[in-house]
Amino acid sequence: MSTVSVITLNKSRRPHLLRLLEGLSRGPAPADCIVVEMGGDTAALPDPGCPLHRVDLPSEGLPLAAARNAGRAAASGGTLIFLDVDCIPSADLVAGLAAAVAEHDGLVCCEIRYLPLGAVTDGWTEEGLDRVGLRHPARVFPARGIVAADKPGLFWSLAFAVRATTFDRLGGFDEGFDGYGAEDTDLAFRASELGVPVLFAAGPRAWHQHHPSCDPPLQHFSDIVRSARRFHARHGLWPMEGWLEAFSERGLIAWDRSDGLAVRRVPTPDEIAAARLSPDQAF
Repeated sequence: MSTVSVITLNKSRRPHLLRLLEGLSRGPAPADCIVVEMGGDTAALPDPGCPLHRVDLPSEGLPLAAARNAGRAAASGGTLIFLDVDCIPSADLVAGLAAAVAEHDGLVCCEIRYLPLGAVTDGWTEEGLDRVGLRHPARVFPARGIVAADKPGLFWSLAFAVRATTFDRLGGFDEGFDGYGAEDTDLAFRASELGVPVLFAAGPRAWHQHHPSCDPPLQHFSDIVRSARRFHARHGLWPMEGWLEAFSERGLIAWDRSDGLAVRRVPTPDEIAAARLSPDQAF
């Protein structure tokens, strides 16, 4: 795995990061692991079995596009594997995604299984996580081999691999998406326009560690609105439609699919609190 770099982003998710590194240490070592620190974490990290480099990118918000690009700039590998900090990689994830990218020039995603609160304890096993992890109903992965996704909007940036040369040819993530939302869908749409498909690979997988979240994600309201407008201006259609519909139903935005999107008001703290998922809800 001397030509593979693993890239992750961290902001106030140190316990999740430690489990990601633990999972990484159980499989063949990549050339390096890049951790982009957006929250100023400087505490020592355990050895994941490969050189570990930290990139300091302090930010008040979540500039995910810029952070992923910073991770790529620090990576040495010809294959890039991007893992969200919430994800624990399977022992075969690095080797499996690297093999898929060697054969296919695309954005190669692996399956994610969502874990309930308390699922990850010391001594966790892949079999144990599989027993309680839930598959996402919107994305169906093959039993074997690699298949093309039905549409680029199904791209999953939680765990994906790409050739470094292809990532660079695409221009990386658009840093004009300066907050949460749609930066990954934009990458997939731009890739599709250049003939680079979104692919779903059987075999390797990651487990998404539970953390508090909202449905809809009202805590990211302003970012989502800003990102949706940028995406629509470029591609002529609206991303994140389910979230925009939920915002509209709550009277937060005036939204016409054929025209524009206007903010009526921002969500209140009580509305954000009411949107929080219960601990037994995976997504």
